[in-house]
Amino acid sequence: MPFVENLRNYRSLSIVGLEKNTGKTVCLNYLLGRLHQLGISTAVTSIGVDGEQVDSVYATAKPEITLYEGMQFVTSHRHYLQRRLVSSILSVDERRTALGQLVTARVLCPGRILLSGAATTGVLRQQIAQFRRSDVQLTIVDGALSRLSLASPTVTDAMILATGAAVSPNLQQLISRTRFVYRLINLPEVSESLRQRLSAVDSGLWIVDSDGLPHDLGIQSVFLLGPDSKSLFTLGNTLFVSGAVSNRLLKFLATQPNVKDIILIVRDFTKLFITPDAYADFTRRGGTVQVLQRSRLVAVSLNPTSPQGYTLNSAEACSQLSEALQCPVYDVVRCSQSGQD
Repeated sequence: MPFVENLRNYRSLSIVGLEKNTGKTVCLNYLLGRLHQLGISTAVTSIGVDGEQVDSVYATAKPEITLYEGMQFVTSHRHYLQRRLVSSILSVDERRTALGQLVTARVLCPGRILLSGAATTGVLRQQIAQFRRSDVQLTIVDGALSRLSLASPTVTDAMILATGAAVSPNLQQLISRTRFVYRLINLPEVSESLRQRLSAVDSGLWIVDSDGLPHDLGIQSVFLLGPDSKSLFTLGNTLFVSGAVSNRLLKFLATQPNVKDIILIVRDFTKLFITPDAYADFTRRGGTVQVLQRSRLVAVSLNPTSPQGYTLNSAEACSQLSEALQCPVYDVVRCSQSGQD
């Protein structure tokens, strides 16, 4: 897959899936093999548990994570003891998780590992920063379940989106759901000057006036909006929400008489917990959504097989999804088996 060479431009990468069993681990193993061949020093960690041999929900076989000589990794003490590779411990985090302290180690002889990493994105940021201070060129964060928060540009520099038959066995529904998330990932960014002004805001709702100056509305959460909130836009039509945004806010904004002029700004796409219908209604009425910082999507991967046994035609699914997104879509298994790069 040609995007692998481009990973030299980033220091951290997240692999996130729209659902469980969308092929994140297969994609990770492919990347690890290629990065090893290219001589790119790599570290790997995870949020949650990943690399188990049997799926805990469907009891189906799953691929294990294979690491190569020189790679670094973070996992819990319990799973470090279960490793099937030779490694040397670099550090042990004093903070404890449900599975014990987090162990950072370097692979001496290749083998397989079960990753169980940090439970929060804050700890992940610290780990990535620590690897940056060492000789690691790229840190990969493998996401458990559908933790899109890993793809925030405040956590990793770039992301890979994994989708597939586990999202829906119906190809058109799969395309629709993936295209919606893809659209959110690529929301337009605000100007650099406005980003600098809003980046320091850590709570509440703010209005940006015509001069680009933010004003605190004194409302700590969108859940505190009421019938008397229609005076929000006396200072301007641009609303910045520092936290999460749900359908409730979009529906509220869609009913405002100035909806055609409203610009809603969020930190990044991972703060949007909205449905396609609510987003479509707001934008159809003229509303606009922007982000302080866009996540860098480097690839979309597809797993044509679902754990329930449904299998899509890989070539057809990749082709139609690629056409819908206007970007390449890769079936990692098919690419690696055919020798495509």
